[in-house]
Amino acid sequence: MSKVDLKQLFNGLQQQMSAQLNTNREFIDHPGSKGDALENAWIDWLRKYLPNRYCVDKAIVIDHEGNTSQQMDIVIYDNWFTPFIFTQNGFHYIPAEGVYAVFEVKPDIQGNVGEKTYIEYAGEKIESVRVLKREAASFINGGIKFTPRPLTKIVGGILCSTNGFTHKNNDTIEKHIKALDNLQSIDLGCIADYGSFYIDYNPSEEITIVGQDAYLEFYANRKFNKMKFSEAGHSFVTFFMQLTRYLQQAIGTIPAINLNAYLKNIGEEVDEQI
Repeated sequence: MSKVDLKQLFNGLQQQMSAQLNTNREFIDHPGSKGDALENAWIDWLRKYLPNRYCVDKAIVIDHEGNTSQQMDIVIYDNWFTPFIFTQNGFHYIPAEGVYAVFEVKPDIQGNVGEKTYIEYAGEKIESVRVLKREAASFINGGIKFTPRPLTKIVGGILCSTNGFTHKNNDTIEKHIKALDNLQSIDLGCIADYGSFYIDYNPSEEITIVGQDAYLEFYANRKFNKMKFSEAGHSFVTFFMQLTRYLQQAIGTIPAINLNAYLKNIGEEVDEQI
């Protein structure tokens, strides 16, 4: 039986992923365009490597009561159980039920927006999505009707090009991440030239009770356990693998959207049976 060198294949994938990201942003020199270029580079990168079932865009997330999140640099969302996306004046408005993950994009993990650190700022933006009200509906799979499923967790993260903090240890980054709790907690991130990371929380089990209250209670009880960094030379591969793990095996399929919860805002409804 012949064998292939998996280490070599992973190293090749890392180089390919790095080249994809760098090619998409290296020729942008205008200061006002660099932020958009970096966000677009990560969006194109995710679109290239994630399966087609996942859509990736800059967007604002909305709920059926009209509440909105802050504008998110990256939203990974469903295009199967979420049949409509509003687009007005160039902005996408995505129903909260369809969201798998959201990310903040920054050039450096170290930095500030006003008095807030980039990490704190990312946590606040993630919270603005997680706090939105979601209402699941029943759905049919394989000819069998299933009752509404419990709300899924929404992955939150931060994506950066470099690390301006000390490289001697990760204590400073961990301190900032650990300070975030509840709906602001960050799940994972990637610092392109330094390494990817994920945060392990307790409890980590699935949400088993239907409804917003059980979902909010899960995050309220969530406590930081540990933070794990990859090697710098494996940053993209390990981030991609961790994100894929969360999307496919920790979340799976997002809840089906309750269309009537949205339509009642215009005094309409759809028939739920045929």
